[in-house]
Amino acid sequence: MNRSIFQILKTKRELVPLAGILSVAAIGAFSFSMYSLFGKSDVMINRSGNPEPWENIDPTKPQKLLTIQQKWQPIEELENVKKLMK
Repeated sequence: MNRSIFQILKTKRELVPLAGILSVAAIGAFSFSMYSLFGKSDVMINRSGNPEPWENIDPTKPQKLLTIQQKWQPIEELENVKKLMK
């Protein structure tokens, strides 16, 4: 019962595609989580350092993986509220 994974895969070759698919899925999930953690500005690790991180987001930079015809214009009422709050 103390056999390694490679020995099991050598004896039971029908498990090789399953192991390959699971490996690719695990690597993809890990890669996307690292991309979201370090590449996205809306993911926050330290909540005490900056309580309002949405103020630092560049509105001209798309925040999604795929953005189709995004045109950003500031909302006048929100801009007035921001000026009054400062």
